[in-house]
Amino acid sequence: MGQQNKQIQEGIENIGKVILGKSDVVELLFTSLLAKGQVLLESVPGSGKTKLAKSFAKVIDGEFRRIQFTPDVLPSDVTGIQFFNPKTQEFELRMGPVMTNVLLADEINRATPKTQSSLLEVMEEHQTTIDGETISINPPFFVIATQNPVESNYGTFPLPEAQLDRFLFKVDMGYPTREEEKNILIEYQMNEPLDELQATLTPEMILSMQEQVKEVKVSEVVHDYLLALVTETRNSPDIDLGISTRGALALMRATQARAYIRGRQYVTPEDVKELAPYVFEHRLILSMEGSIRKKPEEIVEEILNSIEVPVEVGEGK
Repeated sequence: MGQQNKQIQEGIENIGKVILGKSDVVELLFTSLLAKGQVLLESVPGSGKTKLAKSFAKVIDGEFRRIQFTPDVLPSDVTGIQFFNPKTQEFELRMGPVMTNVLLADEINRATPKTQSSLLEVMEEHQTTIDGETISINPPFFVIATQNPVESNYGTFPLPEAQLDRFLFKVDMGYPTREEEKNILIEYQMNEPLDELQATLTPEMILSMQEQVKEVKVSEVVHDYLLALVTETRNSPDIDLGISTRGALALMRATQARAYIRGRQYVTPEDVKELAPYVFEHRLILSMEGSIRKKPEEIVEEILNSIEVPVEVGEGK
């Protein structure tokens, strides 16, 4: 396990040479991948979301495909289509970009709901159905979807709750600091760091790690703390619909992956507290009064502060 953790850390460091100042975001991507989850990146245009996805695919030595969503993209453009070949006089299957390891669903909120929903089966079941034929997607399969919140009122289609729930994390990349941005200007003035990026992992190693993550211990104390947070979201007057059981499972899987990446065989309550905002915020449906007075991140912070973080003896054993 130690050697594999070292290779993940090397991967995070290598991506950090391309995407400066976002090591926390890169760690969240690896956490989601090892937990078999998907990530929704939200930030303003030009913040490096696409370059981050390309860098991530290159580091894990995986196949990379990109879909640029627009309102006229059809579900068949995503999953694939059966087409008639006049030369052979037979129907042939042409797979869409979902047949890959890392799929960048760029500006997913610009696609119509029907096209958005075409990703649901693939994201959840790692398979797709084309004209009645079910086709499995070779693992590992990882979706990085992006959306630009500034376009929410200009011809976009907000993701429905059912699809948002399929994303393990929602991550806001944000702007870099002034110093980070200065370093970006200097680094990219003469070079393209992405061209020099080397793989430190393989898809086979990722599959092995995903199985090892399941063995990371989650104690009863951690279970109780996690469920206390989930229950509080259901009882809050600011929230109409709290975290579901699927959301609770998602948080548990994420904490196991995080502990694994950091070289531990056990989850701590602090893992739960630090990852909860990325798992909770996009899953909550606020009440009318709550949405007027507060943002989702503020409500989640209040919930986290309202429940004391337990202290475990014996490092979670």
